[in-house]
Amino acid sequence: MADADLFVTFDHLHSAPGWGARPGFCHSGTRALCARYGLDWAAIVRAGGIPASALIATGDALALALVDHARQEVSHGQR
Repeated sequence: MADADLFVTFDHLHSAPGWGARPGFCHSGTRALCARYGLDWAAIVRAGGIPASALIATGDALALALVDHARQEVSHGQR
């Protein structure tokens, strides 16, 4: 799947390998990332996710890790 077609969902956000005791990225950190790069958190919540291309455009390491995780999930038949 091309990144232009990949939609990163909250399932991906919640299941991404993290650096803490539990998997997933927290909403507060994700909201901060959105604010830093001018992404509309409320629109992302309404849509249930965000196009991978918008996350890639940030160049942020956490955003890129989330996109990589979503790619792997989709390639393994996950949504």
